[in-house]
Amino acid sequence: MTASPQAPRHLLTIEEYQKLPEDDQGRTELQEGALIVTPSPTPRHMVVCAELYSLISRVLPEGYRAVPDVDLDLQLAPASSPGWSRRPDLVVVTQESFARVNRDGGLLSASDALLVLEIVSPSSRRTDHVIKRSEYADAGIQHYWIIDLGDEGERTTLTACHLAEGFGYQDGGALTGRVELTEPFAVRFDLEALADG
Repeated sequence: MTASPQAPRHLLTIEEYQKLPEDDQGRTELQEGALIVTPSPTPRHMVVCAELYSLISRVLPEGYRAVPDVDLDLQLAPASSPGWSRRPDLVVVTQESFARVNRDGGLLSASDALLVLEIVSPSSRRTDHVIKRSEYADAGIQHYWIIDLGDEGERTTLTACHLAEGFGYQDGGALTGRVELTEPFAVRFDLEALADG
C-alpha cells in the first residue's frame, strides 16, 4: 500500500492504514502508527530485487511463496492500537497465507513469514540494519537477510540473520562474493553478479 501524504494526522491502526488511498509519492510504511514515507527505489535496487525474487522462487520448498514489495503487518500491537506495517523488498510466506490475502483481502502477517529481505538504500541504511532488524525479531520472523549494495567502489554484502530465542537476531557477519546458504532453504548465488544487474 502506498499512502497519501494528506493522510490523517493521528496515529493509525493497521485497519486504518489499509484503507488509505493509493498514491505514487513514494513507499509508505507504518511505524507505531506514524506514516513513514521514503523515496521510491532506484532502478538498480529494483533489478536486484527482481533477480532475487526469480532466484528464490525457484528454490523454495513446497508450500511457500516469494512476494516482492508488499505490506507486512508486524503484529506488534493489538488491532485497536497504533500499528506497525513494513514493506520488505521481498518476503517469503506460506502459500496458504498468500491465498488467504488474495481471497479475503487484508495484509500478509509476520506470523506467515519465513523470511524477510531488505536491500539497503542510501536513505535506509540505519533503518534496515538497526530498526527493522529489531522490529522483525520482535515480530518473531525467523530469518532476515540484509543485502547492502554499498557505496561506489564497495563490495555488495549479505547479512543473513536468524532468530535466536531470547537474543533477537544473530548472524555470522557480512558475506561477500559467492554465497551458499542452507537456512531457511538451500540457495547459492554470486552477490557481485547480482549487484551488477
